[in-house]
Amino acid sequence: MADTPPEHTELALSEPSADALSPDTAPPQDDAAPSRARRRPADLARGVEVIREHLKTLPQTPGVYRMLAGDSTVLYVGKAKNLKRRVFNYTQVNRLPVRLQRMVSETETMEFVTTHTEVEALLLESNLIKRLMPRYNVLLRDDKTFPHIMITKDHDYPQLTKHRGARSRDADYFGPFASAGAVNRTITALQRAFLLRNCADTVFASRTRPCLQYQIKRCTAPCVGRVSPEEYQAQVNQARAFLSGKSRDIQTEFAARMTESAEAMDYETAARYRDRIRALTAVQAHQDINVEGVIEDADVIAAYAEGGVTCIQVFFFRGGRNYGNRAYFPSHDKSAEIEEVLAAFIAQFYENKAAPNLVLVSHELPELDLLTEALSLRAGHKVELAEPKRGDKRRIVEHALTNAREAHGRRLAESSSQARLLEGVAAVFGLDGPPQRVEVYDNSHVQGAHAIGAMIVAGPEGFIKNAYRKFNIKTEGAAGDDFAMMREVMARRFGRAVKEDPERTQGTWPDLVLIDGGQGQLNVALEVLAELGIDDVPLVGIAKGPDRDAGRERFFMPDRAPFQMEMRDPVLYFLQRLRDEAHRFAIGTHRAKRTKALGKSMIDEIPGIGPSRKKALLHHFGSAVAVSRAGLADLEAVEGISKAVAKKIYDHFHSDG
Repeated sequence: MADTPPEHTELALSEPSADALSPDTAPPQDDAAPSRARRRPADLARGVEVIREHLKTLPQTPGVYRMLAGDSTVLYVGKAKNLKRRVFNYTQVNRLPVRLQRMVSETETMEFVTTHTEVEALLLESNLIKRLMPRYNVLLRDDKTFPHIMITKDHDYPQLTKHRGARSRDADYFGPFASAGAVNRTITALQRAFLLRNCADTVFASRTRPCLQYQIKRCTAPCVGRVSPEEYQAQVNQARAFLSGKSRDIQTEFAARMTESAEAMDYETAARYRDRIRALTAVQAHQDINVEGVIEDADVIAAYAEGGVTCIQVFFFRGGRNYGNRAYFPSHDKSAEIEEVLAAFIAQFYENKAAPNLVLVSHELPELDLLTEALSLRAGHKVELAEPKRGDKRRIVEHALTNAREAHGRRLAESSSQARLLEGVAAVFGLDGPPQRVEVYDNSHVQGAHAIGAMIVAGPEGFIKNAYRKFNIKTEGAAGDDFAMMREVMARRFGRAVKEDPERTQGTWPDLVLIDGGQGQLNVALEVLAELGIDDVPLVGIAKGPDRDAGRERFFMPDRAPFQMEMRDPVLYFLQRLRDEAHRFAIGTHRAKRTKALGKSMIDEIPGIGPSRKKALLHHFGSAVAVSRAGLADLEAVEGISKAVAKKIYDHFHSDG
């Protein structure tokens, strides 16, 4: 369907919230969880007693419950049709999976919110999970919004542009698209077909002659009056109609005008319509399945499971056209039924976005009516959840299933390869087993300016980008000193780990730490860990070889002589990828910090001077330097600057008298 490979996104699902718990609906557990999770019987009994105390006053009404640890950290958020019956299940510890037994043993108190309906409870649950990020809820890792195409309505000459985020502007929004690339390609084709401007309103207002977009026939230059408002509005209406699914009408109209122009021997105009028709065809050429006349606005969600791994493909169709697809891999217990996984996915997927009028799914969903009502309430319009059995709609679902099956196969192949590489890493560095979490550290600065430290994380499923961290160097004199910077980064990272997860139950402790550097950086890291009382985290320094040649890296470990690996060893390539990813992240973060600093001026340092006053000062004086040299009377003459504010600005630049 899409011309580019679907993006893979890690997504974890909330524990199923049916009224009864059973092994089939247990949340996912990693292989090492049982050994880590066991608690003393006294802890478990105390947790059960806490829950029983709350049961005495619980109503038998819908609502949301929260389990809290002793430090008030939220452990879990769940919803229930009947709060009392649902919470009672947690006292039946013999029926609980090990992970939930651990959660009960950590529970010190509970909080409750009653709701009028179970639908309200479901909506509140998803909202609280997103805001509180409880440890025992499996969470939606990638909750970014999808991009849309926006055609503004608050300007005489509407703008065609890409939009992501809140719909705060008066405009028409078309989407969602599965990727920014799909949006960009569509906008380029629409500009060629309908000649709409994509410039910002400020740029539009300041133009005195047509820009390059006009020269390459992607805009009619309304900024300088090359097209009347009526003609431009007709172009806008055609674009809206095309994006709303009336593509055949628009193409028929363009074809008729092309023919008329050719018959009148106005070949230049005919050629322009020919090019516009080709641009419209290009938008549709990215589809390999025809849904026009079958569905207009719909999401197609298909799940394929095998070997304890589920792939869920989401396809977006708007106006009868395919806007792309994306693959998700939920984390769940291997015994979970695919219907339960799919229902939990849908509930979380639409937590921060409105569902279209129709959602086609590959399997029959449990609690279908409840889920449908919740999606309708959140979207503000009626939503239909349907599992087509036959016909054209079923054909579309089957196509999505094929994509899910293929993505599932690729993922298993990648996971198998990654697992073999991690086994190789364990063998090279003498680890007890393949590392499940590898952390890599690097620093970046330019002569000590804008210094940052960076940490990237990798595991059996590849890079874990939501676990990446950046460290703005704060220690005085550390910026520019690689050893001092590494000391600060390691002290902050592991000092926080010791404080927040001393028992190492949250999965945030590394099984291996790689440091971009040689013996000196390694010694600094060893000193920091020794000061914190940590002696069981393997540390390895990876330094570039002579002339910084890739493939000639030297590895440094405590109590072991530096060594090199065979240049063609796949494990060496894997370690190079980890090191290079840390370097990329560090450099990118440093550049972003440096770019942000370039946009600042000395006016930003004055307390109480916001964007409006800053703009007024710069417009009046022309530059920040001129503001710093201005007299008190000159500052008071600026519109919007009171005498008190003028005095504050003057004193800021003349504090030495």
